[in-house]
Amino acid sequence: MKIYTKTGDKGTTALYGGTRVPKHHIRIEAYGTVDELNSWLGLIRDQEIDESYKTALIEIQDRLFTLGAILATPPEKEFLKNGKKRLDIPTISSEDIQFLESEIDKMDAVLPQMTHFVLPGGHTTVSYCHIARTICRRAERKATYLYENESFDELVLHYLNRLSDYLFVLARKLTSDVKATEVKWVPNRETLKDK
Repeated sequence: MKIYTKTGDKGTTALYGGTRVPKHHIRIEAYGTVDELNSWLGLIRDQEIDESYKTALIEIQDRLFTLGAILATPPEKEFLKNGKKRLDIPTISSEDIQFLESEIDKMDAVLPQMTHFVLPGGHTTVSYCHIARTICRRAERKATYLYENESFDELVLHYLNRLSDYLFVLARKLTSDVKATEVKWVPNRETLKDK
């Protein structure tokens, strides 16, 4: 099988089921952003972080492939003519979301209580995590826009929402692990008085 097919040379691509759409179609934007997020998670996993985080990230990356496949399948192509599901893969489940919540709770239990927003940064690994969080939010925005026009399993939206929370808490936990300073965002009160 060749990597290049030349079928996309005119700016279209095929969804699962064969339907061709422009490469800027919201469905492509949605699963393409999930793919971008998955790559950033790989970069975080390549850092010198605790093995438990790496294990969790591999699990999440696997789920993101499933999520991307769901987003790449238009509703009218979800089933074959014989009534069988086109994709023979697991779906996103409530257990997947509970996994994220459990990981969040474990990290949150050992972190100081948040009293302010925090500025992204402090260490390269932490910054990678914040970038992944913002890409996850973008993936969620793209997916919700798609959902308004062509519905799919709502758990996809729940998963993306919870994943961005997970990445925020992971960034805070990594800040603690590498002993970086967590910079609180406190609005400049002098500037506010001038307005």
